[in-house]
Amino acid sequence: MNILYLFALPVFLTGLLTCKSPLTFKAKVSENKGSVYRIMFYNTENLFDTENDTLTDDDDFTPAGKYHWTHKRYDAKIRNTYKVIMAAGIWQPPDIIGLCEVENLRVLEDITNNTPFSRYTYRIIHSNSYDKRGIDVAILYNPQTIKYISHKFYAIHKKGLLTRDILYVKVMLDRDTCHFFMNHWPSRAEGQLESEPNRIAAARLLKSITDSLFALQPASRLVIMGDFNDEPGDESMLFHLNAKNEINDPLDATLYNLSVAPEKGPVRGTLKYQGFWNVFDQVIVSGSLLNAKEGLHVTAEGYQIFHPDYLLLEDKKYNGHKPYRTYNGYNYQGGFSDHLPVYIDLVSKGKG
Repeated sequence: MNILYLFALPVFLTGLLTCKSPLTFKAKVSENKGSVYRIMFYNTENLFDTENDTLTDDDDFTPAGKYHWTHKRYDAKIRNTYKVIMAAGIWQPPDIIGLCEVENLRVLEDITNNTPFSRYTYRIIHSNSYDKRGIDVAILYNPQTIKYISHKFYAIHKKGLLTRDILYVKVMLDRDTCHFFMNHWPSRAEGQLESEPNRIAAARLLKSITDSLFALQPASRLVIMGDFNDEPGDESMLFHLNAKNEINDPLDATLYNLSVAPEKGPVRGTLKYQGFWNVFDQVIVSGSLLNAKEGLHVTAEGYQIFHPDYLLLEDKKYNGHKPYRTYNGYNYQGGFSDHLPVYIDLVSKGKG
C-alpha cells in the first residue's frame, strides 16, 4: 500500500507556533540570491528495527540474529541517522531527504518522532516493496517549504527479481513544479556482470517514465537521486538511462549526471570496497535545471559528498580513510553507514 504519512494536525500546528519556521530562513536568503532548497540522499545501511518480519529475510537483524541487533544498537542507529541529516542541512534539515535501506514505516517514524527531529514537521512518503530483505526507499519532506502534489511507486518487473521500487514524487518549490525520483537499484552481490541486467531493467523503467514527462513538457525540472549500484560511466547509467556525464550547453529534455568524485581530500567517492572508492550515490538532473534563466536552478558543480571527520575512519588495511559504518563484518562498531550522504542545492532565482 502506498503511504503518504501526515503528522497529526495538532502536532503540525504546534510545530508552526513553537518552532522557528524554515520559511524565515528562506526569506532571508531570497533577499540576496533566491530561495535555497537543499536536497539530500543517504543510504542508511541496514536500518532495520529489531522485530522479526516473517514475510522478509530480516532474521540477521534481530536480537537472536547474526548481528545481535538489540534495541540499544537500534536506538543508537536512529540517533546517528538523525545527526547526519541535521548536520547535512547546516542551518536546518534539508528540505527533501531521500533515504534507502530503511526497513519500514516504523524506523522512519522513529527518526522523525523519537529524536530532536520531532521539533520539525516533516512528512513521510513510503511503501513496502517486494525486496526480499524488506528494505525500502522513502522520502521525507518539509511541508513548510515544499508543496506536495502527488507520488507513485513503480515496481521493476523482471522475472525472478525482488527489489526496491522507484519512488516518484511531484512537488512545488517556490513557483516551479519539480519531479523527484528516489532509487535503490539492484545490488552487485551476485557479481557486477551477473547482476548488470537487473540494473539495466531499472534504468529502462526510469527512462520510460522520464521520457513521458519530457514528452508532455520538455522543460520539466527533474531530480533523480539514489544508490544506483553502478558508476556514472557504467552501461546502465550512461546508455540505458542516457544520463550524460559531459555538461556542455545542456538541453532541456536531457538528463545530466552531476556526480563527480572529489580530486582532493580524504574521500574519492561515496563508498569504499576493498580499497577502491565508488560513486554509487548519485544525483542526476534535467538540463532545464542547469540552463534556467529564472526559477529553479542548479550548477554543474552542485553535487556534494558530505564527509565530516566523524563519518570517516582510518583505513588501516588499504590506507587513507573509509566510511565509519555500523558493523565491520559481524563486529559492531557503532558507526553510521558504509555510504556517505550526498546533496545538491536548488536555487530559485525569482521570476519577473
